[in-house]
Amino acid sequence: MLRLGVEQSTGAAAADGPVNGAELAALAALPAAAPDSAVAAGLRAAVDPRREAAAAAANATNAVAAVQAAQVAQEAEAAKAAQQAQQTRVAQVGTAGSAQIELAAQVKPAALGGVQVVAGRVSSGFGMRGGAMHSGLDIAAPIGTPIRTPLAGTVISAGPASGFGLWVRVQHADGTITVYGHINRSLVSVGQQVAAGQQIAEVGNRGQSTGPHLHIEVITSGGQKIDPRPWLDSRGFRYQ
Repeated sequence: MLRLGVEQSTGAAAADGPVNGAELAALAALPAAAPDSAVAAGLRAAVDPRREAAAAAANATNAVAAVQAAQVAQEAEAAKAAQQAQQTRVAQVGTAGSAQIELAAQVKPAALGGVQVVAGRVSSGFGMRGGAMHSGLDIAAPIGTPIRTPLAGTVISAGPASGFGLWVRVQHADGTITVYGHINRSLVSVGQQVAAGQQIAEVGNRGQSTGPHLHIEVITSGGQKIDPRPWLDSRGFRYQ
């Protein structure tokens, strides 16, 4: 029978014979043989590059994820800015639309195609009168009768005026200026944009006046006062 050799602590070899329990216990208590140093070095040499490669791959993955996250955040910020800009544009358009609606509500529709500047009767025309030049057209009408501008334009005067008491002057796109004198009150202010047909004043009896009427003048872009009657008639504007 084969006899396992168990070295005692004294270093002597055990006698041949069957292995008993005590000898098995002694075998179990022996320290495990240390791996060969060359083998261990080889294992480390094989494992370390793999660990480094895995670490490098993990770092690269993290870098890509960081770049992607930054791109997503940037795109989200750009989308937010675009949405805010769109909302601002919508708000501006809504404000402008409301202003146009409000202005349109003030404009009286022209039933026959031309603006009704005032409703009255002609009491005096353009030309010499009593030895002096009368540079406008007088339309007699009750105090408070609406006066409307025939064309869109910008108010350049609104308030007291010598001889007229109160007046309003509107400059139109082609440079023409229309004048409305002896008014009872102005409904506009200097610098205001007015639409064609918008009420700008009321007929009055202020200044050098012999009765309630509107004195209207037309001044060309060159500064020449012309007869308002043919100018109004040729454009379909009504005043009677």
